[in-house]
Amino acid sequence: MPAPIKINLSKDEIKLLKKIISSSISPVRLIKRSRAILMAADDMPSYQIAEQLKVSKDTVGRWRKRFAEQGLGGISKDRPRGGNHGGKDSASQQRLRALIVKKATTEKPAGQTHWSTRTMAAAVGTTHSFVNRVFREAGLKPHLHRNFKLSNDPHFEEKLADVVGLYMNPPDNAVVLSVDEKSSIQALDRTQPGLPIKPGRCETFTHDYKRHGTSTLFAALNVATGEVFGECKAQHRHQEFLSFLKKVEQQTDPRLKLHVIVDNYATHKHPKVKNWLKRNPRITLHFIPTSSSWLNLVERFFGHITDKAIRRGVFSSVEELETAIYEYIKRHNDNPKPFTWTKSVETILEKVNRARQNAAFHAAV
Repeated sequence: MPAPIKINLSKDEIKLLKKIISSSISPVRLIKRSRAILMAADDMPSYQIAEQLKVSKDTVGRWRKRFAEQGLGGISKDRPRGGNHGGKDSASQQRLRALIVKKATTEKPAGQTHWSTRTMAAAVGTTHSFVNRVFREAGLKPHLHRNFKLSNDPHFEEKLADVVGLYMNPPDNAVVLSVDEKSSIQALDRTQPGLPIKPGRCETFTHDYKRHGTSTLFAALNVATGEVFGECKAQHRHQEFLSFLKKVEQQTDPRLKLHVIVDNYATHKHPKVKNWLKRNPRITLHFIPTSSSWLNLVERFFGHITDKAIRRGVFSSVEELETAIYEYIKRHNDNPKPFTWTKSVETILEKVNRARQNAAFHAAV
């Protein structure tokens, strides 16, 4: 075995290494390497340094060599990993990379729904760290997925153009409202008190809870101003929807027409709702295509109120839940900001048609 590389330190180097070790902001890996160098300077054998620092003797040898050649800079940063150390891939590595990408995009591991770095490494005979680099460089994230739903509405383009037109080119002397219900909002009470946020720890909640009933939020978002008119109700039948529509009408200037964007829920098309609309011609309902909730802007507001006022709330009754909802709406309306629609009909259709083509291709395969 070759003799270990001798480490000789100046007083300034000793002082610097000790400063690194005592600093609370020094990286852990640099602290460990600095300790190894100080031990080596005291003529401690590499195997003893390895035992104390719980690393291999070869690792200690590499640190000694790099410090002897480059000083502190040699142990401050990790060198590029992999056999080529940052150079071009060999022919075998290129083939292995191509194989990993191909398997990740065209195959699934036996008995599992998606690849991990370790299952892929076992399948192709390499290390999981190499697979991780290939995934990262190729932009592959097998552990993630996104949900999607393509609308099969035969009038998709017509409805899309109608709703996007209201967003991007609203009619004069009219108010455009995005309306929907957020149903079955649960008043959940935790079984034990949680812990508040503090440095180094996020807020905590028990995983179990008590249910105290549900409420439904009816909301109308003014597309131009961002203001929201909301009302909580125990149910979401056509009676509640019609009552909400009547209150929305009362809240708006009677000289203005109302264009109300809604989804295809059955209560919105109930005969009593249609009859009332016939008697109130200043209100027009505009239906989004089926399976296209993303087209209704009030859904963005529902996302905000869920994240900021409901999901992490603790409510011992439905009344407490509804009070929190009304308080959030009030605060929102103190400084409303509209959601700006930016996608044109052509852009949306191009993306939807591309998704349909891809879905048809994979279904055929």
